[in-house]
Formats: sequence, C-alpha cells, structure tokens
Amino acid sequence: MDIASPADERHASVPDFPGFLARIARGLPAHCILTRPEQTRVYECDGLALYREQPPVVVLPENEAQVIAVLKACREHNVPVVPRGAGTGLSGGATPHPQGVVVGLAKLNRILRLDPETCVAVVGPGVRNLAISEAAAPYGLYYAPDPSSQIACSIGGNVAENSGGVHCLKYGLTVHNVLRVRVVTIEGDIVELGGEAPDAPGLNLLQAFIGSEGMLGLVTEVTVRLIPRPQLARVVMASFPSVEQAGEGVTRIIAGGIIPAGLELMDKRSVHMVEPFVQAGYDLDAEAILLCESDGTPDEVAEEIARVEILLRQAGATRLQTSSSEQERLKFWAGRKNAFPAAGRISPDYYCMDGTIPRRHLGKVLAAIAEMEGRFGLRCANVFHAGDGNLHPLILFDANQPDEVERAEAFGAAILELCVQVGGTITGEHGVGLEKINQMCTQFTRDELDVFSALKRAFDPYGLLNPLKLIPTLVRCAEYGKMHVHQGDIRFPDIPRF
Repeated sequence: MDIASPADERHASVPDFPGFLARIARGLPAHCILTRPEQTRVYECDGLALYREQPPVVVLPENEAQVIAVLKACREHNVPVVPRGAGTGLSGGATPHPQGVVVGLAKLNRILRLDPETCVAVVGPGVRNLAISEAAAPYGLYYAPDPSSQIACSIGGNVAENSGGVHCLKYGLTVHNVLRVRVVTIEGDIVELGGEAPDAPGLNLLQAFIGSEGMLGLVTEVTVRLIPRPQLARVVMASFPSVEQAGEGVTRIIAGGIIPAGLELMDKRSVHMVEPFVQAGYDLDAEAILLCESDGTPDEVAEEIARVEILLRQAGATRLQTSSSEQERLKFWAGRKNAFPAAGRISPDYYCMDGTIPRRHLGKVLAAIAEMEGRFGLRCANVFHAGDGNLHPLILFDANQPDEVERAEAFGAAILELCVQVGGTITGEHGVGLEKINQMCTQFTRDELDVFSALKRAFDPYGLLNPLKLIPTLVRCAEYGKMHVHQGDIRFPDIPRF
C-alpha cells in the first residue's frame, strides 16, 4: 500500500463522474466519449498486458480545444487523467486509473507543417513515427529515432517515453531530435517548451518534459528535427561462437573511434526465434549475432566497413556478411525489429524488459541472466542496443499459469536490480510506468525522488496527471526494502509500515 503525497491527499475524494461527463458532453461530440464496457475494454492496458485496469471512461479529443476542455473538466471534478498514444508502450505508463479517464490523443494525427529548408516538421501527437519519415522522403529527409514499433507508435508517445531505436547510438533518442512541444497543463493552459531557434527564452524545461510519461501535461503539438537521408547505408552481420566475444566486438568498435549508425546484438535463442518468422538469413549456428550499420557517402561507408570487419575478426567473428543492396539491409534489420512479435511463435506470452548497463559488463550480465533462467524456471531471449548498453531481455512465460506470471515478474525485477548493481539504470527507452516503480527505490535516494516529486507538483499541484506512476512514495520504498528508515537518517522515520 502506498501513501499519497499531500497534494494527492487534498484530492483523494471520489471523482465527480456525472458532473465530469456532463461537462465534457458540452464541448465534445458524443462519438468522442466512450463509457460502455465493450468500448472501454480495449483501453485496459498498453503493450505491457501484465497490468490491466478497465477505465470508467475514455475520451478521444479531435483537436486542441477539446483537449483543453477535457483537462479543465478533470481539474474541476477531480478526475485523474491517463494520457494514451498508440498503446505500444511497454512499461504500463498508459495503464488506466480505476477512478480516472483515459485521454487518447490518436486523433490529433495531422502533419501540420513540413519545411525542407529549415529541416523541421510540426506534427500532432497522434502522427505515427514512420509517417514523418514517409512525408519527408520526397525531400531527401527523415526523422531519425526509429523504435521497433515505429510503424504503429505515435510521436506523442515517443515524447512521453523518450523513445530510441536501433539507430539511436549515432542519431540520439527522442530528446535529441525534438525542438519544441506544445503542452496543455492540468489547468487547461497552453505552454510551449523549446523552439526552432538555437535557444529559447526562459527555463530550459524541454528536456525535463520529454520522458515524463504524461505526468506533467498533455502534448498537442511536436516540432521535430529532420536530417538528410544518407547516400548509402550497409550492414555487416557478424556471427560469434559466444556472447562474450560479440560483446568484445562491440567494445573494439567503440574503442576504435567508430560510431556506427546502428550496433545491435542478438543471442542464439533470439536468432532461432526470429529467423523462421523473417527469413533474414541469420546464422543459426552462431551463439550470438552482431549487426553493425555504416552510413554516409559511398567512400565513407566503404572505409568504415573495412575497419569494422578487421575489428570483428579480431574479436573472434566466425562469419561476416555485408548487405549488398538496400533490400538486404532492410531484411537484416527486419529480423531485429521483429524480435518482439516473433516471440509469439515460441511462447504464449513474453515480458520485455528494458535496462542499461556499461558495455564492458555485457558478458557478465548475460551470464547472470542465463543463471536466472534456471533459478526462475523460465526461458529468456536477449536482444540489445549493444552500442549504448541498452538491453531488452524477453522473458518467455504462459500467463495461463499463475505461478509463471509471478516468476516472470520476479525474473524481470532481478534483471533490473542487476543493471543497477553493475552501474547501469532501470530503463533505457521504455520508461518506468507501473512496471519499474519499485526499482526506482533501488536506483535513486529519497532526496532524489523528492526532487522528482517537486518537479511534478510544479506542473501538477493536484496530483491528477497519470497518478500512481513513475515516482514511488517513501512507504513504497520502505516496503520494498530499499529505503531504510532508522535513527532519523531520512525524513519521517516514524512513518507507519503497511
């Protein structure tokens, strides 16, 4: 059981749903307000299906004015708000509140402006990630962050989670590619953070907002940076007799001063899971496969690939294959990007973790995960953004077996704890949501968590924006055993435990 913050306590009364519904019915068309169980059931979870909660009401505004009306009504009638994009998130950030409203922003899906001269695009939060690159393609431009779900995920959700993708090593995460966001606060006010100019007046809050998982405001407009599409891109696919040697290949490439466009690792189980699904030509005998992409001019690509091949052979690669065409390059990446759906071929359910570690500990962490498979009695397939140490273990289980759900959750928690132990973090790009709120107690001190809470209160003093997510309370940390309360070392040492 959690104890609410003082702001939460002031608004802990039961929300006034009849008043709320009557209020928004004056400003939104009836088809934008969903209340029947068969309508709201599809919004009970995001991509993390382990956590489900059917929302009492779902609202689907079609423009910014309607978003403002909804948030003002939520504030007036004390209704918690859970923002939702395309629902592809993997940490439970869009899990509904049992007494709240889900505000889906998928209908704000217009590309408002695309300027090839200044290389920016202004889009609604419901625009799909890939749609931005498709619209920019005639001008030789594209939007660099490319999550595996880019065909479906929305740019508003990418902003909420600070999403990355297989090319984030060279081109950065969402935070490095968004110039400005237009936000509606819980009061219904409009705030613009950032700008198209090199610098914007006032406090630099854009970076704090990106990755805040809907806890500070709802995005209605995003300005993104577009970059020129490289003249050429080629992928080297390397096979290794061990995961440790593949990790050594990663280390040698980065130590050699090379920053590839993409550097991804897949273990043997992942390869065997994906190859029948995609038929990318992966080496089924390899214990690990490394995908390394170079892009630029033809001369730059040729020089970098020659250097990469030498380094990979020195690390112990047994087979090297370089894509000979754009079609083959995309096929190599299709296997990596379809690792998550391919898990459905070999397991009824999977639990996708997301943590980061120092690259030098790749082998150590994978060996520990292999030991955990025996301890928890579950299989795990591993895929990584190896270049920046962002791992995505896929824990395979059967949700029809209650004990397997519990073991999968415990397995995932153990992986996150391990990431912190070796000097990493509990998330790279999937966010915290509900999934990792306990591990926040492991990674951060109470003083640090209090700073996060203070930032949230500055934007949302009523505690209505995506409550119960991301920031754990003192009691939760004490219950989890990661915040020791004794001798007045931290505030509220005599707080009761539940």
